Amino acid sequence: MSFDFVSRIIGMVIFGLLGGYFGVDLANVTTITLEEGAVIFGLVGALFGLVITPLITTRPVASLRNLLNQLDAKTLGSGMIGLFVGLVIAALLAIPLSRLPSFLGEVFPFVGVLVFGYIGVAIFISRRNDLFSIFSGRVFPLGSDHGSGTPEPERVILVDTSVIIDGRISDIAQTGFLVGELLIPRFVLDELQHIADSADALRRQRGRRGMEILADLQESKTIPVRISDIDVEGTREVDSKLVILARQLNCPILTNDFNLNRVAEIQGVPVLNINELANSVKAVLLPGESVEVKIIQEGKERGQGVGYLSDGTMVVVEDGKDFMNEDISATVTKVLQTAAGRMIFAKPNRR
Repeated sequence: MSFDFVSRIIGMVIFGLLGGYFGVDLANVTTITLEEGAVIFGLVGALFGLVITPLITTRPVASLRNLLNQLDAKTLGSGMIGLFVGLVIAALLAIPLSRLPSFLGEVFPFVGVLVFGYIGVAIFISRRNDLFSIFSGRVFPLGSDHGSGTPEPERVILVDTSVIIDGRISDIAQTGFLVGELLIPRFVLDELQHIADSADALRRQRGRRGMEILADLQESKTIPVRISDIDVEGTREVDSKLVILARQLNCPILTNDFNLNRVAEIQGVPVLNINELANSVKAVLLPGESVEVKIIQEGKERGQGVGYLSDGTMVVVEDGKDFMNEDISATVTKVLQTAAGRMIFAKPNRR
């Protein structure tokens, strides 16, 4: 039995009784009998209560619950502290304000509660990072047990579906370069499960690999992983939800999706792109240096041969077509950085 149904029944009874009492009072000043007034207005009140009760009970409660679910613990905690401080200040000022002449003495204490409560919440939420940094650095030093045996994570990193499917996140996490807590919203997990249940074989295989990667991350002790039911109302697109959620939590998004990367950057959300990380850690070769590469295919231009280094960097060798399927030594002539990655141009060393 749902809370909505119970509230409707209770509201129907209460408004039905109120309607019945109103009908009895109305019958005393009209020509209708007491029974008719009680029955008619009681039924009208019951119908009114059945319809209007959810609008004043369950709907506001559901809206408040959704709003609280969208707030991170830091924002919610700061807001509660700010509200408490604001109410304490309002209580201290209530006595002198109540001594004001007549009407002002009755209204100003209530206005003070509203004003100082709002100011306290606004100030503490806006300075939440400074507030929690004080607690982390002084009251609870970083690296201490806090009574639970685990240190507090320095930050939260929001994880995109594409990163889980990609798989490299597991290796990166093992190296210890990711600092903080990986947060995986429920809607990202739902999208991953939808991909794993796809009718397309390749798509289904990618989804299942993502599930295995996620399981490995949860078992790993290198970085904490948390799956949260936090959600964003008003949109169904996962990318939009991630950007909105990242702005609310003031945290970066870990992704390798180019479109999500661009949208997040436009809206001022920090992005940790695995593809950019992979490109930045590739070996740096300068013109004049030698490189060993195996020619595996022809290039676009006449006589060119194409090979790849161990990190995936493309090497275009001039006159390399003559060395097809051979390992050769080549001298770098030019290094070109493109959106797809780093491309190296070279010419074979004459034997």
